Amino acid sequence: MKLATTLLLAAGAVVILVPFLFMISMALKDATQIRSDPLSLIPRSPITTVINGETYPLYKVNIDGVVQEMALMKNAPGKKGIFANPATPEQTYTLLLAEQKPLSRIEIHLENFPTALTTQPFGTYFINTMIITIVGGFGMLLSCTFVAYGFSRFRARWLNVLFLLLLSTIMLPSQVRLIPIYVLFQKIGWIDTLLPLIVPAFFANAYDVFMLRQFFMTIPFELDDQAKIDGANPIQTMFYVMLPQARPALLAVAIFHFLYAWNDFYEPLIFLHTQSHWTMAVGLQTFNALYTTNTHLIMAATIVIIIPPIVLFFMAQRVFTQGVVFRGFKG
Repeated sequence: MKLATTLLLAAGAVVILVPFLFMISMALKDATQIRSDPLSLIPRSPITTVINGETYPLYKVNIDGVVQEMALMKNAPGKKGIFANPATPEQTYTLLLAEQKPLSRIEIHLENFPTALTTQPFGTYFINTMIITIVGGFGMLLSCTFVAYGFSRFRARWLNVLFLLLLSTIMLPSQVRLIPIYVLFQKIGWIDTLLPLIVPAFFANAYDVFMLRQFFMTIPFELDDQAKIDGANPIQTMFYVMLPQARPALLAVAIFHFLYAWNDFYEPLIFLHTQSHWTMAVGLQTFNALYTTNTHLIMAATIVIIIPPIVLFFMAQRVFTQGVVFRGFKG
């Protein structure tokens, strides 16, 4: 049973990795390689030879049991090709193409990456995106921690009702509040600045508050009582007792926010009008629209954009997996 589960998970991982591998492969090819061999994961180019001033691809062909390198002069009817030895091009052979092996060499085009990143100001996009994710992430952690701590440790009338009202905002589509929020930001002059993407993060959101509250609820209340005996006030209890225990949950929430802010396309597209204010997601979409036929450049830019989230996850995956299981107390 365990072996079957392992094999099933391995098969699923392979299926998930195939598109990623194709993206890397296409980013390392040039346009000619993509057109001639789009399904190959290995970036390779055909080996050619020049005969009478014209270029022809080379094949390994089998003639009377002897394998030779010959040039494909032209295609012939019946899925055949006319081959000739480059040394004696006047002597030709008509052979089935499917039985011959084209010669190729591995050819990697690393120049796709600097080319893609310099055709658009991706450096500016990267700085804008990092400002939004880091500053907004700090505001999200600060506000959500205070709210979640209040809901998990304090006792007051109607507190559960207030928590249910907070959770109900999760079901409110962002499109419903788009127009009033846009009008508000326009009235205060925040449109076409990074502020609409940063400041709202300093006001707690229901999803992250719920995650942190559930984690805080797993921490024994006896720790709060011990902190009170030692003379700690609620704020000191939160910073010196709760937060050290909640480090995995805080990191998990921070990663979720980073991924959301990094990949967010909808809100930056609405609020940011000037190219110098665009984020990576908006810049990549524009790049895709401008260079539709240059698939290799689009894939190169996409790989660069997805590297930070992948690196972040692998660096923090152990603490991250601890955080999402909501186990808050260490013995």
